[in-house]
Amino acid sequence: MIASHASWNRNARWRETFCIFALLSILVAAPALSIILLLDSQLVLPVLSLLFFSDAMITSLLALAKSGTATVGKISLWDIAGAFTMIGCAAAIFGEPDQVALLFGEPAGQHSDAAAGG
Repeated sequence: MIASHASWNRNARWRETFCIFALLSILVAAPALSIILLLDSQLVLPVLSLLFFSDAMITSLLALAKSGTATVGKISLWDIAGAFTMIGCAAAIFGEPDQVALLFGEPAGQHSDAAAGG
């Protein structure tokens, strides 16, 4: 009886981990694919940066709600949130400031003239 209960607990933990993995995969894959297919190529990196930062926020809130119990081996949800943050930072670094200005509706020429002091 005790052995069957231990096996059930292990399977429930595996199912919970799989569900979290599936949720995080959907949070990343579906919006990223639609961003790549639907947006102009100049807007992809700034929007991907925002996507990964928001995914990091969602993952950290999920980790906070789980209070450290959702770990696979030695990887926790906090580690995944950190990875999302690093990917978001990389996308922001590789993007150009003119692309971000274009994303928020400001013309790129006006932004560069303001920096020149003219």
